This record gives sequence, structure tokens and C-alpha cells, in this order.
Amino acid sequence: MIIGILALQGAFYEHKCMIKQLGHQVIEVRKPSDLDTIHGLILPGGESTTMSKLLVDVGLLAPIQKKIQQHLPILGTCAGLILLAKEVENCTIPTLGVLDITVRRNAFGRQLDSFMVRDIIPKLSKKPIPMTFIRAPFITRAAHPIDVLHRIDGHIVAVQHQYIMGLAFHPELSNDTTIHEHFLRCIAIPIHTPVH
Repeated sequence: MIIGILALQGAFYEHKCMIKQLGHQVIEVRKPSDLDTIHGLILPGGESTTMSKLLVDVGLLAPIQKKIQQHLPILGTCAGLILLAKEVENCTIPTLGVLDITVRRNAFGRQLDSFMVRDIIPKLSKKPIPMTFIRAPFITRAAHPIDVLHRIDGHIVAVQHQYIMGLAFHPELSNDTTIHEHFLRCIAIPIHTPVH
């Protein structure tokens, strides 16, 4: 498979290394034509305001929205989650708006309040997964039928709706490939198509 990783700003290199480690090709997405041959797209962590502005400036916002409407599987982590959200509290940045959720930016605090936990996400793994939170958001509202995969201290930090997955943490900053393997399975066996 060929996985696109938005490479305008943020932690795209770490995602790239993980996807290549799992045996797949990577395209760094910087312009609309980079979307043409990919089977899935990762929106990495970074600075959401900067990433949103760059998406608009390089003409990628609408093409990515269109690809998602055509069922392109997508994984958004940290700032990538914010870009997927329909609503961001106290913020007017343009987003893709493809997940009917409300997100609060820097919800766990600033850089000094970053932390890592290991926890089980039952729908993904029976073993604890490392979750690194860096100036992380959390989800304050998730509309039905979005599947809430995980909460930390009562706050929603992982969701999935069909072929769209959003995480408040950085799965690429550990050696654990559980999240990326799950994303690749979503591409190989599309969730929006009945499995026979």
C-alpha cells in the first residue's frame, strides 16, 4: 500500500518511519497531486493553527476533504485530530470538518504538562499501548455514531467513525505499532463495506 503523510509541518517523519517499518510505501503530501496514488492519509501532530493555514495556502484543504468524502481512510493525531474536527472550542481556524466532534486545544496543559501513559484500548489490543500527550487536545463532544475508543481521566482521546480515526496522542513517538497496524487494516478491509 501507499500511505500519504501530510508533510507541511509537524511530526511527519516519525509516522513515515513507522509505516516503512511495517513494509509499506510512503508519499510525503505537500500538494494536491500527491493525493492521487495514496490508499490512506495520516495527518500528524504539530501546531494546528500553522497546519491549517498551510493547508489553505498550498490548496490542500478542499482536495483532502474531497478524498475523504470518496472514502479515503485517514488517521489524525494530536493537531491532525483538530484538523478533522467539525468544531474547535474558542478557535476559528479552517478545518476539514469530517468528524462530528468538538475538540479543545491544549486541553491537558502546555508543553511542560506533557505526559505518557500506557493503557489498553480494548477494540485495538489486549496489551497496553503507549500514549504520548504533548500539548494535547481532547474531545468534549462526539456525535452518534462516532465510536469512542478511549478516555483518559474521563476525557475522550481516541475516536473512530468508519474509515476516519482521530487520536489526541502521538502513537508515532514510541516503538509500538498497534495504532498504525490498525489503520492499515482499515485500509485493507474497508470498514464502510460489509465484510462477508
